[in-house]
Amino acid sequence: MAAFLARRLLQMLPLLVGITFVSFLVVGLAPGDFFSSLAMNPTISPEAIEAMKREFGYGKPLVVRYLSWLVRAAQGDLGLSVAHRVGVSTLIGQRVGNTLLLSLSAMLVTWLVAVPLGVLVAVRRGRPSDRLVSGLAFLGMSVPNFFLAFLLLRLALRTGWFPVGGTVSMDHDQLSFGGRVLDRLHHLALPTIVLATSGLAGLVRLMRGAILDLEKADFVRTARAKGLPERVVLFRHVLRNALNPFVTLAGYELGTLLGGAALVENVMNLQGLGSLMLQAVLASDV
Repeated sequence: MAAFLARRLLQMLPLLVGITFVSFLVVGLAPGDFFSSLAMNPTISPEAIEAMKREFGYGKPLVVRYLSWLVRAAQGDLGLSVAHRVGVSTLIGQRVGNTLLLSLSAMLVTWLVAVPLGVLVAVRRGRPSDRLVSGLAFLGMSVPNFFLAFLLLRLALRTGWFPVGGTVSMDHDQLSFGGRVLDRLHHLALPTIVLATSGLAGLVRLMRGAILDLEKADFVRTARAKGLPERVVLFRHVLRNALNPFVTLAGYELGTLLGGAALVENVMNLQGLGSLMLQAVLASDV
């Protein structure tokens, strides 16, 4: 296992180098840069802009700048944000908790709902409830996250049941511990629903298919032939084996949720890594 993990980590290094170089190249070759907007400000002198360019190494070739950044990043120094004038590690540290909390909340909701719902429609296959849930699952996979986010934001505006944007209320720090937890959950409700919907729809279909396939297996027929109650056969034999491939899917699903959170954060005005990334791209803050 140790050798396997070591090989995987070594394979990850060239992938990370390739991703960071392409990102650096795309931002660096885009027309204009962060200092182009500063040059339009009459209160900032050209000398000050040139000094800032020298400070951040903008006078050097793009490849040299990338290699310089890569050497520092390998030592744990991600450098300074040009736009924020704050360490990149500090900025990421301030936002990563919100994104991880949103993604893990969506993942928890997805699994808590998808597994029992998939079991229900598999047991009641062919009945109206099966067709209804299957239709809703198809709809959930078809509706884009950003469109669902807009619909829920409109609902929040019209009803006032949920906050619109932000991760906490203005008086969050003055609340008790329980009040702060409830306030955070209140702000998490809508983005969690948006992020969980597409994953939930797919997992329900997969769970239904896995259970229907396993019901034809020899060990299930043997368990029924022994006279075991149907509830025991379903939960102890069928469901336990049906969950095995879903454990593998959990890692991939978390990665997908982290990527999907970027779009949801920007639509719903959440202070996470997604909104930070968009700000960096718009400001050419490489």
